[in-house]
Amino acid sequence: FRNNRDGTFTDVTGKAGLTHSGWGQACCAGDYDNDGFDDLFVTYWGRNVLYHNNGDGTFTDVSARAGVAGSADRWGAGCCFLDYDRDGHLDLFVANYVAFDPERAPRPGESAYCRYSNIPVPCGPQGFAGGTNLLYRNRGDGTFEDVSEKSGIATPRGSSSPVFVGQNWRPAGSYGMGAAAADFDNDGWPDIYVACDTAPSLLYRNNHDGTFSEVAVPAGCAFDESGAALSGMGVAVGDYDGDGWFDIVRTNFSDQVTTLYRNNGDGTFHDSSLAAGLGVNRKYVGFGAGFFDYDNDGWKDIFLANGHVYAQIGDGKLHVSYKEPKILYRNLRNGRFEDISSKAGVSALPPQVGRGCAFGDFDNDGDIDIVINNLDGPPSLLRNDGGNRNNWLMVKCTGTRSNRSAIGTRVRVLTGERAQIDEVMSGSSYYSQNDLRLHFGLGGASKADLIEVLWPSGIKESFRDIEANQLLAIRETKGIVSRSRFRAAR
Repeated sequence: FRNNRDGTFTDVTGKAGLTHSGWGQACCAGDYDNDGFDDLFVTYWGRNVLYHNNGDGTFTDVSARAGVAGSADRWGAGCCFLDYDRDGHLDLFVANYVAFDPERAPRPGESAYCRYSNIPVPCGPQGFAGGTNLLYRNRGDGTFEDVSEKSGIATPRGSSSPVFVGQNWRPAGSYGMGAAAADFDNDGWPDIYVACDTAPSLLYRNNHDGTFSEVAVPAGCAFDESGAALSGMGVAVGDYDGDGWFDIVRTNFSDQVTTLYRNNGDGTFHDSSLAAGLGVNRKYVGFGAGFFDYDNDGWKDIFLANGHVYAQIGDGKLHVSYKEPKILYRNLRNGRFEDISSKAGVSALPPQVGRGCAFGDFDNDGDIDIVINNLDGPPSLLRNDGGNRNNWLMVKCTGTRSNRSAIGTRVRVLTGERAQIDEVMSGSSYYSQNDLRLHFGLGGASKADLIEVLWPSGIKESFRDIEANQLLAIRETKGIVSRSRFRAAR
C-alpha cells in the first residue's frame, strides 16, 4: 500500500511487482546492496523471496540470484536484516518453524498434539520436527553465502543430535517464530533473539568473529520464571525501564502470561512479567507485540495483537474465542504497567484474529500509529489521536561507512536527567517490519539536551540543544542534513 500523504493508501501490489503468491509468513526490510533504496524479504512455507527495490516504485525478485530462496521444504518464519560482522553490508537471519509436508501431515485429532480441549484441530508444532534457523552473509556483490553451520546458528545448542520433545525423540530444531536483532549486552555487536513455540527460546550472542553462541538458558530468557518453555510467538525489544539496556517482551499462547524479560544490565535477564503487572491477561493467544511510546511521555508502553489459532473453537463452547481483543499497557514509570485498553479505546475495537503488527507514524503527526495484519480479514489501521499532546523527536539515520539503512545504529536522547535509547531494527513483533525512523517522546520538554548516535562502524556523533517536534535526518559523518517540522490535521 502506497501512502497518499492524506491519510489514505493505494494498493500498488501488482504495479510494484510484488507478485509472488504462496503461504506467506514474515517480512523484513533493509538496503542489502547499499543503493539507497530499502529492499524487502518475505518468508514462506517453501521458498523465500528477496525483492530488490529498483528505486522507481517497483521491485524485482532476485531470490535465486542472491542465493537466499532456501529449500522448498522449509517453513520460513521471522526474519531480520543485520550487519553481524560490521562490514557495512546487511546480512540476513531467517528463523524456521517446522519441517512440514502436507501429504504426510497428521490429520486433526490423529494424536495428542492434534487436539485442543479434546476438540480435533490441526496439529501443533510438537507433531512435527523443528525447523533449522539460517544465517546468510552478504558478500557485498548482491549475493549471499549460507553460513548457518559455521556461524553456530544452525545448531544453536551445539549438537545436531535428536532432542526429546514431549514424549518423543525428534531431530534437533527450535520451532522458531518471531525474531529480532539488537545489541543486548551493549558490546557494540548485534545479537539475535528468537521466540520459539513450545520450546526454549534462543539468544544468539555475537562472538565478534563471525560466530554466535546460543546463551538463552544461562542468560535467563529461554524459559519463564517457573522454568517452563512457553509457546513463544512474537518478540519486541525496547528499554522500558530507562536503564540503557534493551529488554524483551514475548507473546505466548493462551493460559500463559506475556513474558517480560528485564535486562539485568549485563546482557542477562530475569522474568519480570508478574511483577510488572502483565499477568492480568492470560486467556488470549498473543502474536504481534511492540514497545512504543503511545503518549509521548518518554516511557515505552506495550501493545499486543491477539487471536486464537483454532477456528474450531469459534462456536463459543469454550472459555476462549477465535477472535480476540487487542491490549494496550501503559508504562507507569516504576517498572509496572497498567492495562488501559478500555481508556484508550482499544477494547472498543472489534475483536479480530490478530497476527502481525507494525508501528510507525503513518500520518507524520508526531505520534506512533499501528497497523495489524488479521487472519481471514482485512488489516486494521489504528491512528493515534492525541499522543502528540506531548513533545517528541524523530530521527532518520542513513549510513555511509555503515550499511545505508543504518540498521544496528543506536541513538541516545537526553532531556534533563532522563535518557532514552533506541536502535534501528529490521524485523520484529510477529513477522512484521516497523518504521525505520526512530521515535522519542519528550513529555513536556521543549528540546533534547543531547542526541548521541553510535553507528555500527564505531563512529559516534553528538548533537546538542535540539528543538522538539521535528524529524531529523542524520547522515553518518555528515551530521544533521535536514530538519522537517510537520503536524497532521487533527
